[in-house]
Amino acid sequence: MEQKILITIHQQILEAKRNGQKLLAILLDPDKIVWENLDHLLLKINQSPATHIFVGGSIVQSTILEDLIGQLKQKTNLSVVIFPGDPSQISPQADAILFLSLLSGRNPDYLIEYQVQAAPILKKTNLEVISTGYILIESGNETAVARVSKTEPLNRENLDLALATAQAGEMLGNKLIYLEAGSGAKKPVPLEMISLIAQNIEIPVIVGGGIVDLHGIKKAYNAGADLVVIGTAFENDSHFFDS
Repeated sequence: MEQKILITIHQQILEAKRNGQKLLAILLDPDKIVWENLDHLLLKINQSPATHIFVGGSIVQSTILEDLIGQLKQKTNLSVVIFPGDPSQISPQADAILFLSLLSGRNPDYLIEYQVQAAPILKKTNLEVISTGYILIESGNETAVARVSKTEPLNRENLDLALATAQAGEMLGNKLIYLEAGSGAKKPVPLEMISLIAQNIEIPVIVGGGIVDLHGIKKAYNAGADLVVIGTAFENDSHFFDS
């Protein structure tokens, strides 16, 4: 019998990029989950075009992280990736974790301190660790990421600075670049910024925040995003993908 070759989530993302396949992640914040509605939510996720589930948030005060990931693993066939706000948001039940470094800010806690705290914990798990350069882009209002990290987002009109930051992240060895407008952002990441960065780095580009409809997803893809993340819009309307 032929042995099945397992590839990592990062390898899947790279292969999708090479093949021109666009990916979609639904971001679930444990603090915002209504447990009584979870089965319906999981049904809508299974019916959606999502390829991944991200779990986490800037402030996760809920104790249901482990239970939520367990339910996701049991009732969906999608890879579950932790999108952590700090080292407390680590669960060995997930498939992978985005090992984020907030490149757009200069708060050492989010550049390296939390990563140092997380490393010994992660070494005791089998989680796939995907180093990710995280870049917060100004979006018209203060987002939870900016508030919690105490950092300023990059000016959405300063395309050169955004590009240089993404290129620095790539040169530092990050496997992904994540352009983030923030949860509940008034404006998404500018399309011209996505395009400029996607054309001038080799690693995959993730885009999230401020995308409120299917048309917004398509525009981000067309600009060069390899993976788009939907969070608040899906949280507010589990029928988001219904045609």
